[in-house]
Amino acid sequence: MTFLKVMAVDDEDLALRRIALLMKEIGDAELVATNQDPLDALTQIDQLQPDVLLLDIQMAGLSGIELAEQLLHIGGHVPQIIFITAFNQHAVRAFETRAVDYIMKPLRADRLSIAFDHARLRIQQERASHHVAHLRRVVDELRGSTVAAGYDSDDQEIWAQRGDKYVRLLAREIQWVESERDYVHIHNHERAFLLRSTMAALSDRLGSERFIRVRRSALVRLDCIESIRDRGYGNVHVLLRSGAEVRVGRTYLKPLRDRMRPKIA
Repeated sequence: MTFLKVMAVDDEDLALRRIALLMKEIGDAELVATNQDPLDALTQIDQLQPDVLLLDIQMAGLSGIELAEQLLHIGGHVPQIIFITAFNQHAVRAFETRAVDYIMKPLRADRLSIAFDHARLRIQQERASHHVAHLRRVVDELRGSTVAAGYDSDDQEIWAQRGDKYVRLLAREIQWVESERDYVHIHNHERAFLLRSTMAALSDRLGSERFIRVRRSALVRLDCIESIRDRGYGNVHVLLRSGAEVRVGRTYLKPLRDRMRPKIA
């Protein structure tokens, strides 16, 4: 079981004393610090880097929610946050700050223990995702070296998410790509996969020899295009071999036709 370093922030000394007493009843967790000043706590959190922050919501000077938002904005160490409060109207906003749990006062040891279990699970999930991200970087670096050595870019592998699994796709299997914020949806002939990447980064990986942007948020493989359909009033789509239709942006139409023209001639 993951051992937790815990810090508590509450502007009431009595509340901190109660937390300290309850922590003695809980195994695999240690209260490493307490603080009654939420502003001073920001510096202390960065210094101690606790795994879990027990945070009261109603505090003078800076509320617990505002403190959590400051942590996210600063971008340093952000522990798993468990809010403790006597008022339930803050629950929605509390979870918007990525809180792992929300406990109503009076605080009990059994409820606090459950919240720590939630924090452990979140920590394990984040460690796993960091491992996957590191592995992706290593694979990308290796892939870059093999491409530079003369391998066909169509053979490069892209690991993308499908449900709760990561699956291997070859570049030659990709028919089109569509971006959505910090993610792209990669489509082959039958389904879509999710990848955390920008459109520009993925476009660079796939190369311009076989792929072309048809609008700012969409990229298609040239040899998958069956036809270009102009329905009038600027409503233009490309029809792909899979049957999918992808809308073409007005400013992207001429470059697309120029690339397709040698195939048509």
